[in-house]
Amino acid sequence: MNKRKLTESIFKFLMIASTAVVIASLLGTMAIITVRGISALSVDMLTKTHTASFLLGRGGGGILNAIVGSVYLAIGATGLATLISIPVALYLQKDYSRGGLFARLTRLSLDVLWGTPSIVYGAFAFSIMVYIGMRTSLMAGILVLTLLELPILIRAIDEVLKMVPKELKEASYAVGSTRFETSFKVTARWALPGVITGILLAFGRAIGDAASILFTAGYSNYLPSSLADPVASLPLAVYFLYNSPFSNVQDAAYAAAFVLLLMVLCLSVSSRILAKRFSIGGGR
Repeated sequence: MNKRKLTESIFKFLMIASTAVVIASLLGTMAIITVRGISALSVDMLTKTHTASFLLGRGGGGILNAIVGSVYLAIGATGLATLISIPVALYLQKDYSRGGLFARLTRLSLDVLWGTPSIVYGAFAFSIMVYIGMRTSLMAGILVLTLLELPILIRAIDEVLKMVPKELKEASYAVGSTRFETSFKVTARWALPGVITGILLAFGRAIGDAASILFTAGYSNYLPSSLADPVASLPLAVYFLYNSPFSNVQDAAYAAAFVLLLMVLCLSVSSRILAKRFSIGGGR
């Protein structure tokens, strides 16, 4: 065996081994969460909130407050981020920005923000909250998650909009449509499946993040009644419940992790299906 074939064989082995380790780790984690989570699930676990007796290991409570809190946070943040992201992503297209320096710097900044750890967002938001005297609340959690989602969503929509056929936009201009009409009635409509995919990915990131809301959304044993109330979330429920000295409370942490895992898996599968449809059908 010559040197080139030996090198190729070594790197092929390393690739296969690395893939096997990643897949085995993922499947092992999912198996543990699934087995222990399903065994801990019950009607009470899904329909009741934390109680004092529940946190003391005596039963009589559940994780409803964390489930509802995560949904509130993710829906609020994703909705707000979507409203901001679509106009920004449309502006970054050559129809408006002409591919100038400002558009390139904006994309670079978004790429840097995309890779910024979520704890940085949380620390930044917490420092602002301390300065203005704002308490931990559902609103604060939504705002920091919106900041976390914006780079992901804008760049995802931006890349999808780049794939819109130039001929389609030119045909729209040829029949007298304005840039605004072309952007929202032609470009955005053609790219809608890809946009929805980006929204689902951002939603999954928001519902599974813990660091950014640790100091902003707070934690509560009750369901929030307003945007000013602190709110629990599934990631933080997993963290706090698992640190309990009581075994049945730790089991509730696995139940929360299993529910979170199901949510993320459903979002991931949905985004894959839509991405496939978009790549094949082009938004039809």
